Amino acid sequence: MNIVLLTAAGAGVRMHQDIPKQFLHVDNRPIIIHTMEAFQAHPNIDAIIVVTIESWSEVVWAYAKQFNITKLRWVVPGGDTGQDSIRNGLYALKKEFPQEEIVVTIHDGNRPLVTAEIISDSLATYAKYGNAVAVIPCTEVVFESEDGYSSCRSTEREKLFRTQTPHTYQLDELIAAHEEAKEKTIQGTAASCMLMKELGKMTYFSKGSEENIKITTLDDLKIFKALLHTRQEDWIKG
Repeated sequence: MNIVLLTAAGAGVRMHQDIPKQFLHVDNRPIIIHTMEAFQAHPNIDAIIVVTIESWSEVVWAYAKQFNITKLRWVVPGGDTGQDSIRNGLYALKKEFPQEEIVVTIHDGNRPLVTAEIISDSLATYAKYGNAVAVIPCTEVVFESEDGYSSCRSTEREKLFRTQTPHTYQLDELIAAHEEAKEKTIQGTAASCMLMKELGKMTYFSKGSEENIKITTLDDLKIFKALLHTRQEDWIKG
């Protein structure tokens, strides 16, 4: 069974809006619904769990009903950190599926332009290697700096990859990783791939996209609106 875990528990302080960024409306839909619709439409995703701000849980259910997100099965309160929120979601799944093998795809709720191709490649890479993290190559020159305003050291960009979501793992492996992190007091790893790296686990790359943006700032919101409208232009060939 393939389940997507959407993280939507951030307060969105960098957006400076009255409501969390994942609930801002773009083209008459909240951003979280744009994201959920991508997974709702994918034939290989069986169910959706959303980890969100507790006071917004009923809003998520209401939006899911309004926009016919029939795959939504759980809404779970988030934690103090991104790592805590993901763990809350995983533990909720563990209660539902104590024995059955479950594949979990973790995705940012405010990353709404994820495509069917990206989701499919994540699942295919997981099937081949046992995990998958969406990445894109780094195309710019990258400098290292100690003081934040000057440098004489650069890093070979051909060796650098920028991670995105989705991340796909087996549920049992994710739970074991979070429990090991608690024992070793590993904190602050909002990205599951970073947690796995801290635990010495190998990461395998799946397909990402420059368009698969995470909406964190007002500039990101503007880019999302532009990309969304561009995708709706039938004359543009991919």
